[in-house]
Amino acid sequence: MHGLYTVFVAAVYFGTLAGAHKYSRSRHHLVARTPQFATNKTYTVQDFYQAEDFFNEWTFFTGADPTGGNVAYQSMQDATSQGLAYVDDCNNSTVLAVDSNSSVPAGGNRPSVRITSNKSYTGGLFILDAAAMPVGCGTWPSFWSVGPNWPYAGEIDIVEGVNNQATNQMTLHSGTSSACTIDTAVNTSTSPAYTGHVMGTNCYSTATADAGCAFGDTDTRSFGYGFNNANGGVFALLWDASLGMSMWHFARSEIPSDITNLAPNPANWGVPAGFWSAQTCDISANFYQHSLVIDTTICGNWAGGAYSSSGCPGTCSDMVANATNFASKHQRLSSDVLIKRSSLLRRSMDHKLCRCLSMKNHINQYTPYLSPYQRAVIGNIQTSRRLGTVEPTS
Repeated sequence: MHGLYTVFVAAVYFGTLAGAHKYSRSRHHLVARTPQFATNKTYTVQDFYQAEDFFNEWTFFTGADPTGGNVAYQSMQDATSQGLAYVDDCNNSTVLAVDSNSSVPAGGNRPSVRITSNKSYTGGLFILDAAAMPVGCGTWPSFWSVGPNWPYAGEIDIVEGVNNQATNQMTLHSGTSSACTIDTAVNTSTSPAYTGHVMGTNCYSTATADAGCAFGDTDTRSFGYGFNNANGGVFALLWDASLGMSMWHFARSEIPSDITNLAPNPANWGVPAGFWSAQTCDISANFYQHSLVIDTTICGNWAGGAYSSSGCPGTCSDMVANATNFASKHQRLSSDVLIKRSSLLRRSMDHKLCRCLSMKNHINQYTPYLSPYQRAVIGNIQTSRRLGTVEPTS
């Protein structure tokens, strides 16, 4: 199970999401009425993560899964040796996978990967371009950010879901006495502030009550099988303390040209799927010093708790033992860019070359049949291109 991504800040490939947070899912131990998501700021790349940057500038988490998942998170060395984390020369993307070869008993822990950015951020525009996601029963993939001493510095779930969930769920978790709620009054028929459906308005979270405040996307191309069938797409988070939090999803065929041109302008993107107004949420007090996280867990508090209601067969514990369930399910990170106020994922290589590059294990056999240009590309593949940082230019 794996995913494919490119991001301004991070490039990733995700898996399936499922229903609302009805079950405990903590990852941690223990007004103006105009469209407030609009901004006239422009952005330039600040951080760009791609290929081996995910190995050099992110940390592989190896502790027990805080969400109670049936996974054994691997170190960088172990993940690479098992083929669970590697750079795909076909498109210079980073692949993060769940093990699909090992014999694991029912209720056991299957090897997987969780990585965290070494750098932290307080605000910005973060864009993820993913080619595909892990999907299916028992899976719980996510791309999120979190501050120190959870929940006091907050958590932002940009892409998340479990089992056979059809659309993406976007959630904020706050932990201070400073108010943070979804302002539903800003959303009117004549001036909509968001297109998603509200799944809970109170963002305050604790270890035992951590549903947070969430939006469910209404586009079935935003997650799971629908996302993969649409050849992936882009997710964007605009974190602006003066405006609030805004999140968008664009299917592959609808990605704005300013994103593909690496000059993102949220003012041109239309109404976001989710919007948390600064009028009813103290952004600065509740969210700061966030690291980015990419992971896929199995079962756990949420996926396990919602397993039977998701239409999945048997039990989640039994599914852990079914190695074939996790084949071809991974997160693929193509290239990431962090823009001081934005992050974005985009594809980095011409797909026409993939047929040749994917033959890397037999490259000597096929080299004589390639054009001089293709041989030059294959001979000079670089995995050190960095995810860029974007500074606001106005």
